[in-house]
Amino acid sequence: MDLFDREATFGDDYLYFYEASLDEARTQADAERILEVLGLTPGSRILDAPCGHGRISNLLAEQGFDVTGVDATPAFIELAREDAGRRGVKVDYRIGDLRRLGVDAPFDAVVCWFTSFGYFDDTDNRAVLAEFARVLKPGGKLAIEAVHHDGFVRRFTPSPFAVPVFRGDDALIDSSTFDPVTGRIRTERVVYRDGEVRRTHHEVRVPTLPEYSEWLRAAGFSTVEFYGQGASPPTIDDMRVVVVARR
Repeated sequence: MDLFDREATFGDDYLYFYEASLDEARTQADAERILEVLGLTPGSRILDAPCGHGRISNLLAEQGFDVTGVDATPAFIELAREDAGRRGVKVDYRIGDLRRLGVDAPFDAVVCWFTSFGYFDDTDNRAVLAEFARVLKPGGKLAIEAVHHDGFVRRFTPSPFAVPVFRGDDALIDSSTFDPVTGRIRTERVVYRDGEVRRTHHEVRVPTLPEYSEWLRAAGFSTVEFYGQGASPPTIDDMRVVVVARR
Protein backbone atom coordinates (compact mmCIF):
# COMPACT_ATOMS: atom_id res chain seq x y z
CA MET A 1 0.00 0.00 0.00
CA ASP A 2 1.25 3.49 -0.88
CA LEU A 3 1.62 5.60 2.25
CA PHE A 4 2.39 8.97 0.65
CA ASP A 5 2.57 10.91 -2.61
CA ARG A 6 5.84 9.74 -4.17
CA GLU A 7 5.84 12.39 -6.87
CA ALA A 8 5.43 15.21 -4.33
CA THR A 9 8.13 13.75 -2.08
CA PHE A 10 10.72 12.62 -4.63
CA GLY A 11 9.95 14.91 -7.54
CA ASP A 12 11.30 18.21 -8.78
CA ASP A 13 11.65 19.85 -5.35
CA TYR A 14 13.70 16.93 -4.04
CA LEU A 15 16.16 17.09 -6.90
CA TYR A 16 16.29 20.91 -6.83
CA PHE A 17 17.45 20.94 -3.22
CA TYR A 18 19.55 17.79 -3.07
CA GLU A 19 21.36 17.72 -6.42
CA ALA A 20 24.27 19.75 -5.02
CA SER A 21 24.97 17.11 -2.35
CA LEU A 22 24.55 14.25 -4.83
CA ASP A 23 27.51 15.42 -6.88
CA GLU A 24 30.04 13.44 -8.90
CA ALA A 25 32.35 12.89 -5.91
CA ARG A 26 29.50 11.49 -3.81
CA THR A 27 28.34 9.33 -6.69
CA GLN A 28 31.85 8.01 -7.29
CA ALA A 29 32.15 7.07 -3.61
CA ASP A 30 28.77 5.32 -3.74
CA ALA A 31 29.73 3.37 -6.86
CA GLU A 32 33.03 2.29 -5.33
CA ARG A 33 31.23 1.10 -2.20
CA ILE A 34 28.70 -0.85 -4.26
CA LEU A 35 31.41 -2.63 -6.23
CA GLU A 36 33.34 -3.29 -3.03
CA VAL A 37 30.51 -5.01 -1.17
CA LEU A 38 29.20 -6.90 -4.21
CA GLY A 39 32.54 -7.92 -5.70
CA LEU A 40 31.40 -7.23 -9.26
CA THR A 41 33.52 -7.09 -12.40
CA PRO A 42 32.82 -5.11 -15.60
CA GLY A 43 30.24 -6.78 -17.80
CA SER A 44 28.08 -7.84 -14.86
CA ARG A 45 24.36 -7.14 -15.20
CA ILE A 46 23.15 -4.70 -12.55
CA LEU A 47 19.63 -3.54 -11.72
CA ASP A 48 19.53 -0.14 -9.98
CA ALA A 49 16.12 0.16 -8.31
CA PRO A 50 15.04 2.80 -7.68
CA CYS A 51 17.56 4.56 -9.89
CA GLY A 52 16.39 8.16 -9.35
CA HIS A 53 17.89 10.47 -11.97
CA GLY A 54 20.51 7.88 -12.92
CA ARG A 55 23.54 9.23 -11.10
CA ILE A 56 24.80 5.77 -10.04
CA SER A 57 23.48 3.84 -13.06
CA ASN A 58 25.25 6.06 -15.57
CA LEU A 59 28.54 6.01 -13.69
CA LEU A 60 28.46 2.20 -13.47
CA ALA A 61 27.69 2.05 -17.19
CA GLU A 62 30.74 4.22 -17.84
CA GLN A 63 32.79 1.63 -15.97
CA GLY A 64 31.67 -1.18 -18.26
CA PHE A 65 28.65 -2.63 -16.46
CA ASP A 66 25.40 -3.66 -18.15
CA VAL A 67 22.88 -1.55 -16.23
CA THR A 68 19.10 -1.37 -16.06
CA GLY A 69 17.47 1.40 -14.04
CA VAL A 70 13.89 1.39 -12.75
CA ASP A 71 12.14 4.30 -11.05
CA ALA A 72 8.52 5.29 -10.46
CA THR A 73 9.09 8.98 -11.24
CA PRO A 74 8.88 9.65 -15.01
CA ALA A 75 10.77 12.95 -14.71
CA PHE A 76 13.71 11.16 -13.08
CA ILE A 77 13.81 8.57 -15.86
CA GLU A 78 13.87 11.34 -18.46
CA LEU A 79 16.74 13.09 -16.65
CA ALA A 80 18.61 9.79 -16.39
CA ARG A 81 18.26 9.17 -20.12
CA GLU A 82 19.43 12.69 -20.94
CA ASP A 83 22.49 12.29 -18.72
CA ALA A 84 23.27 8.90 -20.26
CA GLY A 85 23.14 10.52 -23.68
CA ARG A 86 25.56 13.25 -22.63
CA ARG A 87 27.93 10.65 -21.23
CA GLY A 88 27.64 8.44 -24.28
CA VAL A 89 26.55 5.36 -22.33
CA LYS A 90 23.69 2.92 -22.81
CA VAL A 91 21.42 2.17 -19.85
CA ASP A 92 18.03 0.47 -20.10
CA TYR A 93 15.81 2.92 -18.18
CA ARG A 94 12.24 1.99 -17.36
CA ILE A 95 9.38 3.52 -15.40
CA GLY A 96 8.28 0.96 -12.83
CA ASP A 97 7.23 0.13 -9.30
CA LEU A 98 9.59 -1.73 -6.97
CA ARG A 99 6.79 -4.17 -6.16
CA ARG A 100 6.33 -4.95 -9.88
CA LEU A 101 9.62 -4.21 -11.58
CA GLY A 102 8.57 -5.11 -15.10
CA VAL A 103 11.93 -6.71 -15.87
CA ASP A 104 12.58 -10.42 -16.20
CA ALA A 105 16.17 -10.77 -17.37
CA PRO A 106 18.32 -12.39 -14.67
CA PHE A 107 20.73 -9.96 -13.03
CA ASP A 108 24.04 -10.53 -11.30
CA ALA A 109 23.19 -7.83 -8.76
CA VAL A 110 20.42 -5.53 -7.57
CA VAL A 111 21.29 -2.19 -5.97
CA CYS A 112 18.83 -0.33 -3.73
CA TRP A 113 20.85 2.64 -2.47
CA PHE A 114 20.51 5.82 -0.39
CA THR A 115 17.56 4.96 1.89
CA SER A 116 15.43 3.74 -1.00
CA PHE A 117 13.82 0.76 0.77
CA GLY A 118 10.95 0.83 3.25
CA TYR A 119 8.42 3.32 1.87
CA PHE A 120 5.44 0.95 1.81
CA ASP A 121 3.58 -1.00 4.47
CA ASP A 122 5.39 -4.10 5.68
CA THR A 123 3.48 -6.45 3.37
CA ASP A 124 4.59 -4.47 0.33
CA ASN A 125 8.10 -3.89 1.68
CA ARG A 126 8.51 -7.64 1.86
CA ALA A 127 7.03 -7.96 -1.63
CA VAL A 128 9.81 -5.64 -2.87
CA LEU A 129 12.43 -8.02 -1.47
CA ALA A 130 10.71 -10.98 -3.13
CA GLU A 131 10.71 -9.10 -6.43
CA PHE A 132 14.43 -8.40 -6.07
CA ALA A 133 15.03 -12.10 -5.47
CA ARG A 134 12.92 -12.99 -8.51
CA VAL A 135 15.06 -11.02 -10.95
CA LEU A 136 18.42 -12.21 -9.58
CA LYS A 137 20.40 -15.13 -10.93
CA PRO A 138 21.04 -17.98 -8.48
CA GLY A 139 24.02 -16.73 -6.50
CA GLY A 140 23.27 -13.12 -7.43
CA LYS A 141 23.48 -10.44 -4.76
CA LEU A 142 21.33 -7.60 -3.46
CA ALA A 143 22.81 -4.51 -1.77
CA ILE A 144 20.60 -2.21 0.30
CA GLU A 145 22.06 0.98 1.81
CA ALA A 146 19.89 2.36 4.59
CA VAL A 147 19.52 3.90 8.02
CA HIS A 148 20.98 1.64 10.71
CA HIS A 149 18.14 1.09 13.18
CA ASP A 150 20.22 0.72 16.34
CA GLY A 151 22.57 3.57 15.51
CA PHE A 152 19.57 5.80 14.81
CA VAL A 153 17.69 4.82 17.96
CA ARG A 154 20.77 5.51 20.06
CA ARG A 155 20.51 9.16 19.01
CA PHE A 156 16.72 9.27 19.07
CA THR A 157 14.94 12.10 20.89
CA PRO A 158 11.14 12.23 21.32
CA SER A 159 11.04 15.78 19.94
CA PRO A 160 10.84 16.23 16.16
CA PHE A 161 14.24 16.81 14.60
CA ALA A 162 14.49 19.26 11.73
CA VAL A 163 16.82 19.03 8.73
CA PRO A 164 16.86 22.20 6.61
CA VAL A 165 18.34 22.42 3.12
CA PHE A 166 18.85 25.82 1.51
CA ARG A 167 19.38 26.90 -2.07
CA GLY A 168 19.62 30.66 -2.46
CA ASP A 169 16.47 32.15 -0.96
CA ASP A 170 14.63 28.81 -1.13
CA ALA A 171 14.41 26.22 1.62
CA LEU A 172 13.28 22.66 2.20
CA ILE A 173 12.68 21.71 5.84
CA ASP A 174 12.07 18.12 6.95
CA SER A 175 10.75 17.67 10.50
CA SER A 176 10.87 14.01 11.50
CA THR A 177 9.67 11.85 14.35
CA PHE A 178 10.35 8.19 15.07
CA ASP A 179 7.77 5.69 16.28
CA PRO A 180 9.60 2.91 18.16
CA VAL A 181 6.48 0.74 18.09
CA THR A 182 6.18 0.64 14.30
CA GLY A 183 9.85 1.28 13.55
CA ARG A 184 8.96 4.13 11.20
CA ILE A 185 10.37 7.60 10.66
CA ARG A 186 7.59 10.02 9.68
CA THR A 187 8.64 13.25 8.02
CA GLU A 188 6.64 16.42 7.51
CA ARG A 189 8.16 18.44 4.67
CA VAL A 190 7.71 22.15 3.99
CA VAL A 191 9.13 23.64 0.80
CA TYR A 192 9.60 27.37 0.33
CA ARG A 193 10.46 27.94 -3.31
CA ASP A 194 9.93 30.77 -5.76
CA GLY A 195 7.55 32.51 -3.37
CA GLU A 196 5.35 29.44 -2.94
CA VAL A 197 4.88 27.10 0.02
CA ARG A 198 4.24 23.37 -0.44
CA ARG A 199 3.65 20.77 2.26
CA THR A 200 3.85 17.01 2.06
CA HIS A 201 4.79 14.06 4.22
CA HIS A 202 6.36 10.65 3.90
CA GLU A 203 7.44 7.81 6.11
CA VAL A 204 10.02 5.08 5.91
CA ARG A 205 10.33 1.79 7.74
CA VAL A 206 13.67 1.25 9.48
CA PRO A 207 14.00 -2.52 10.02
CA THR A 208 16.29 -3.93 12.67
CA LEU A 209 19.08 -6.16 11.43
CA PRO A 210 17.26 -9.31 12.64
CA GLU A 211 14.18 -8.14 10.73
CA TYR A 212 16.24 -7.70 7.58
CA SER A 213 17.58 -11.23 8.00
CA GLU A 214 14.11 -12.69 8.53
CA TRP A 215 12.52 -10.80 5.66
CA LEU A 216 15.30 -11.54 3.18
CA ARG A 217 15.43 -15.24 3.94
CA ALA A 218 11.65 -15.45 3.62
CA ALA A 219 11.96 -13.70 0.25
CA GLY A 220 14.30 -16.39 -1.06
CA PHE A 221 17.79 -15.24 -0.13
CA SER A 222 20.20 -17.79 1.32
CA THR A 223 22.70 -15.59 3.17
CA VAL A 224 22.59 -12.09 4.66
CA GLU A 225 25.55 -9.94 5.71
CA PHE A 226 25.77 -6.46 7.23
CA TYR A 227 28.46 -3.82 6.85
CA GLY A 228 29.15 -0.60 8.70
CA GLN A 229 32.46 1.04 7.84
CA GLY A 230 34.59 -0.82 5.31
CA ALA A 231 34.38 -4.59 5.65
CA SER A 232 33.43 -4.47 9.34
CA PRO A 233 29.99 -5.29 10.74
CA PRO A 234 27.98 -2.27 11.89
CA THR A 235 28.42 -1.00 15.44
CA ILE A 236 26.09 1.04 17.60
CA ASP A 237 27.98 4.13 16.42
CA ASP A 238 27.10 3.59 12.75
CA MET A 239 24.15 5.59 11.43
CA ARG A 240 24.21 3.80 8.08
CA VAL A 241 24.27 0.12 7.17
CA VAL A 242 24.80 -1.82 3.96
CA VAL A 243 22.81 -5.06 3.76
CA VAL A 244 24.11 -7.67 1.31
CA ALA A 245 22.00 -10.75 0.57
CA ARG A 246 22.81 -13.64 -1.76
CA ARG A 247 20.07 -15.48 -3.62
